[in-house]
Amino acid sequence: MNMIELHDICKTYYLGEVAVPVLKGVSLDVASGELVALMGASGSGKSTLMNLLGCLDHPTSGEYWLDGREISRLTSKEQARVRNLTIGFVFQSFNLLPRTTALENVMMPLTYSRENLSEQEKKMRATELLHKVGLSDRIDHQQSQLSGGEQQRVAIARALINQPRILLADEPTGNLDSGTSEEILHMFQQLNRVEGITIILVTHDQGVAQWAQRTIRIKDGLLADGTDSYNAYGAV
Repeated sequence: MNMIELHDICKTYYLGEVAVPVLKGVSLDVASGELVALMGASGSGKSTLMNLLGCLDHPTSGEYWLDGREISRLTSKEQARVRNLTIGFVFQSFNLLPRTTALENVMMPLTYSRENLSEQEKKMRATELLHKVGLSDRIDHQQSQLSGGEQQRVAIARALINQPRILLADEPTGNLDSGTSEEILHMFQQLNRVEGITIILVTHDQGVAQWAQRTIRIKDGLLADGTDSYNAYGAV
């Protein structure tokens, strides 16, 4: 079963009366439980496509089916509900709240959750996730007390707190050294293999893409030749 289906997706922005087409008819499928790399240079349309996949923007035309539901025509409020229930985000810059502990950062998305969890239940879930990402001894540490790799692990735990079926990771190793990057990418592989989470790694780095099962390439708003190259977890 496909988790994601895009049918002839176009996105055009307008600068005054000037139309700027960014996506020019993108069609692709991502299977449930797949780990995919989305590659493209700056200006390729990669970020715009990621925003559409993450329900952060609407296409100008075309259809976006997410987990069996066509969502491109939903209102922004409806898309936000789908996003909160289905998608977790991991960013290059971590986006942690300063002067806030790792535990509090991970708990934060539960504030907007539809689950009626008690404060104790929230703390238990966040603590379990921090343990899963190897930060049991950093629960009470603030952002300034954490290394880059530890901050990214907190960000991953936070992305998982609402139990999403999809993780969108935008250049998740861009601010990390090579050794820490490998640890983070191995973690994504384990989440995919063990938890069955569908993961899309957005990157410009072929070395990062090799950790995925399949690489999708975008260039000038279109899927490029060789977009379905299979890596089969080339990096382990």
